[in-house]
Amino acid sequence: MVPEISLTPQMIDRFISRFGKEEIAVLHSKLSIGERHDEWEKIRNNEAKIVIGARSAIFAPVKDLGIIIIDEEHDSSYKSEANPKYDAKEVAKYIAKQNQCPLVLGSATPEVDLFYKTIDEKEDIERLTLTKRANNSSLPEVQIIDLKQELANGNRSMLSVDLYSAIENNLKEKRQTILFLNRRGYSTFIMCRECGYTVKCKNCNISLTYHSYEKKLKCHYCGYEEKLVTVCPECHSDKIRYFGTGTQRLEQEIHKQFPNAQTIRMDVDTVTKKNSHEQILNKFKEENIDILIGTQMVVKGHHFPNVTLVGVIAADSSLNIDDYRASERTFQILTQVARTSWKR
Repeated sequence: MVPEISLTPQMIDRFISRFGKEEIAVLHSKLSIGERHDEWEKIRNNEAKIVIGARSAIFAPVKDLGIIIIDEEHDSSYKSEANPKYDAKEVAKYIAKQNQCPLVLGSATPEVDLFYKTIDEKEDIERLTLTKRANNSSLPEVQIIDLKQELANGNRSMLSVDLYSAIENNLKEKRQTILFLNRRGYSTFIMCRECGYTVKCKNCNISLTYHSYEKKLKCHYCGYEEKLVTVCPECHSDKIRYFGTGTQRLEQEIHKQFPNAQTIRMDVDTVTKKNSHEQILNKFKEENIDILIGTQMVVKGHHFPNVTLVGVIAADSSLNIDDYRASERTFQILTQVARTSWKR
């Protein structure tokens, strides 16, 4: 199982190269009804020995189940928000117990509670650690840029000076770049650009969400609300900004600053059509598109050998979403991002 439909083509290619096409079935929501029926019957008739898919694949009618493997187990995509609501990991645990088969949860950034259970002697969970990256490659250098200082120096662009230079250098060397802007589960919030203060709920200590039609800030947990802040209560600056920048605006900014660069965008607006995930990723890889811009789906487990630069825009913005696990989620996604780039 993989967390995103966009990861299935890459996973399928890897398994076909080892086990052959006839042994594999694929299940996910982007298949047509006819295709899903054919794959379902292939599994039910025991013609396929391996099932690959997103969270719904856990319900596949596999006979004589031998193992369940969940890749990127920390990903929240395994929880279905639509009806019927379910957690694919919990379903997998039940099915594994019923079939008396092992359940493997793989992740470079496992959930804190799951990691804790691996050191708890009362839990029947064994931790297996990989000590090396694929091809023995080393992790790339990570550079943190303080945008408050950039603003003080007169740079009002979405790109820091260092990131601009790195993109420019990559373009000259014919290397590829991924620009990531986290929009998943995003709620617009306001922050002071002078000191970094973010308006939070006095009861829950999570960021208040800006409701433009009422000109109010509201907490989506307890219902607390207050008037819109125009002056920072900490430093009394009037540099209050609304954070809601999306990938489309980022793409426009890149076109403006790098008019000769070829770009492609991958987010919920560009992957609505069938096979659009695969088409965008293949186009980026095979046609050597200079810059891929997108949300979390562009930094989850992909392998692009020519990508030597990954830029994260407003990397700390996800700390301010209305989620009690915001800090953990931010650590996970930034660590995953670091694994996407290859050091040369």
